Amino acid sequence: MSQPRLLMLDEPSLGLAPLIVQEILTEIGQLRHSGLSVLLVEQNARAALKVSSEGHVLEGGCITLSGPAQELSEDERVRHAYLGGA
Repeated sequence: MSQPRLLMLDEPSLGLAPLIVQEILTEIGQLRHSGLSVLLVEQNARAALKVSSEGHVLEGGCITLSGPAQELSEDERVRHAYLGGA
């Protein structure tokens, strides 16, 4: 790649072994920390929020929640609906 400014990924963990998923997410986090903007669409909310600075929750095609990833991962509504409860 010739110095992209944005990397867009749609479900990069889909169908992969957990070890491979962890490697991919680690690399995504490193790319983000190096200054590359990353747009990540991922149903594995727990993993996505760990490597993100901010997040948006979509329901029925509409954004229902937005905010810093850390705040979303601690939000009771998000934890109950997408992160498996407490």
